[in-house]
Amino acid sequence: MRALTRDEPTSARYLTVREVAGTLRVSNMTVYRLINAGELPAVRIGKSFRLREDDVDRYLAARYTQAG
Repeated sequence: MRALTRDEPTSARYLTVREVAGTLRVSNMTVYRLINAGELPAVRIGKSFRLREDDVDRYLAARYTQAG
């Protein structure tokens, strides 16, 4: 088990795979694929994953393109 570092605040908001899938409007399986591919960092708690809201925001910002 690893210890938290200074850049990992304990007050971070964690989301479930279902919440992230709803936000991104994709399936749960797509979120699991992003986690397994290393594109979205996640923490495993028991049998489920939790994703930091900041990491999801960072993922979206990195893939944002201006349409038009």
